[in-house]
Amino acid sequence: MDKKKLLIVDDQVGIRILLLEVFATEGYDTFQAANGRAALEIARLHRPDLVLLDMKIPGMDGLEILKQIKEHDRTIKVIMMTAYGELDMIKEAMDLGALMHFTKPFDIDEMRTAVNMQMGEGAASRFASGS
Repeated sequence: MDKKKLLIVDDQVGIRILLLEVFATEGYDTFQAANGRAALEIARLHRPDLVLLDMKIPGMDGLEILKQIKEHDRTIKVIMMTAYGELDMIKEAMDLGALMHFTKPFDIDEMRTAVNMQMGEGAASRFASGS
């Protein structure tokens, strides 16, 4: 079975490293991008199952990246991350197809649970196979 692919898009290197470590441990094939152009290139080349996407990225904001990812492949799931209470942007992200959002600083266990659930790797599906 192919490993599920996760793309982490954040201009803050510390957050990318934290998330990479956590989700590599969870068994995902993880990719990272510090900007929109790199994120879109990785999305096209590797077709991630899920993208963790920061809302505020210099150059191309999260909404624009989200729009382009969804235009390229509607099946890619996206979870937004934001450091601000930008409710209007969050609403727009949801309208564009984002599944949910996390406000920074986020609880890493909540993030892990949400990602595993979206990837279909929750406890239920893990134990159901083979029984």
